[in-house]
Amino acid sequence: MAKTTFPTVEKCISIGREQHTVVADMDGTLLRGRSSFPYFALVAFEVGGILRLLFLLLATPLAGLLYYFVSESAGIQVLVFATFAGMKVSDIESVARAVLPKFYSSDLHPETWRVFSACGKRCVLTANPTIMVEAFLKDVLGADLVLGTKIATYKGRATGLVCKPGILVGKNKADALEKAFGETQPDIGLGDRDTDTPFMSLCKEAFIVPPQPEVKPVTMDKLPKPIIFHDGRLVQKPTPLIALLTILWIPIGFLLACLRIAAGVLLPMPLVYYALMALGVRVTIKGTPPPQAKKSIGQSGVLFVCSHRTLLDPIFLSTALGRAIPAVTYSVSRLSEIISPIKTVRLNRDRAKDASMIKKLLEEGDLAICPEGTTCREPFLLRFSALFAELTDQLVPVGMVNRMSMFHGTTARGWKGMDPFYFFMNPSPAYEVTFLNKLPLELTCSAGKSSHEVANYIQRVIAATLSYECTSFTRKDKYQALDGNDGTVVEKPLLKANKVMGC
Repeated sequence: MAKTTFPTVEKCISIGREQHTVVADMDGTLLRGRSSFPYFALVAFEVGGILRLLFLLLATPLAGLLYYFVSESAGIQVLVFATFAGMKVSDIESVARAVLPKFYSSDLHPETWRVFSACGKRCVLTANPTIMVEAFLKDVLGADLVLGTKIATYKGRATGLVCKPGILVGKNKADALEKAFGETQPDIGLGDRDTDTPFMSLCKEAFIVPPQPEVKPVTMDKLPKPIIFHDGRLVQKPTPLIALLTILWIPIGFLLACLRIAAGVLLPMPLVYYALMALGVRVTIKGTPPPQAKKSIGQSGVLFVCSHRTLLDPIFLSTALGRAIPAVTYSVSRLSEIISPIKTVRLNRDRAKDASMIKKLLEEGDLAICPEGTTCREPFLLRFSALFAELTDQLVPVGMVNRMSMFHGTTARGWKGMDPFYFFMNPSPAYEVTFLNKLPLELTCSAGKSSHEVANYIQRVIAATLSYECTSFTRKDKYQALDGNDGTVVEKPLLKANKVMGC
């Protein structure tokens, strides 16, 4: 705890601060955690993979020794070099925009946020590289100004060094504050350690944030805007211990994933459920699925309308039913098509052609579709495309829920061919398949309802069952937020199929 005479942040009055300016440190102040290692580790893994994460982990003892026995600046410089050296700046920015906000927002200090959010003008002064934190602080927390360490670059790549005046700690923070505000004195300064004293002394009021590991973080519903879309493979914040366990587990997990995938591909579908359970994949089935359509008596197939969590949704639907159900998809990688135990048919986003294809498939039997068009990790449902509702009145809503402890089985920025592998690399992943009642005929298009009314109704029914929230966001919104594009997949020439990295 910093040895100062500043009062604690609990004593700061937050009412009537709309015209005031607040300046806050980040690690240990705005965030509960005092270590920035987990966020450097996220960048290292998401951009550089397991080898870069290992390099960072090996450099951490040196960083710790320098941080505590030489200077904060020297320790942080080691983390910066081990993480960023050689990385494309655009890749770092992409991770900062799509991955880090989810982890930062889950660690907000409630007392600091109470004061920070009450002020009309918000500034964050941090030793962290600006490139890492600016997207989160401005887009999620509504910060007006972010003053952080600037990393050095050469031809679009980070060198691992920092620009003058160096790491923003101690006097460098005070100098940056004076340069930004001039003779104007900020109203409130918030910090958590001795090296924050120089900039806190420049504020009219200053408050210290004592270390309180037991304090609970700000809940997501208290944030200015919810984080619906986020990317990245890691589920948990990678502390040094978790980073080490992740590195050790990946080779084992990959072999386990290959075994689980092989079981799904090679075994008859009625046996896949039992094989997956034996291999540690928990599959829970709720509700009563409809009987299989009988083509011999002219029955049209049932269209299973599923919420979308991963590209494995139709496969776990088939596992729950004990029979292979073909699925129409907007885009899957070539590898995913090869290893899929069910038939997958690509939609080409041409409404007339897609409608004709779906009708033909329904004439052959049951079919699965995920009308959201893309996955969503959080408890939200994206807008349902209404095309499916026009094509049949045999509609069965299906709620999909999955649970992962180490790796996410979806990505917007990376290669989607690895999605099933990452899901099955989890020690004990789980899927819950909930069959809802078949839609009554009076609620279908054949009874006069519009396709949008039917699609919206099914979205609401699934959301209510899963305790999720409906949104009007689309696939394009997700990819614009996470990767700066509309999610369109560019097909590769068949002659280069061995090099295809599909989306």
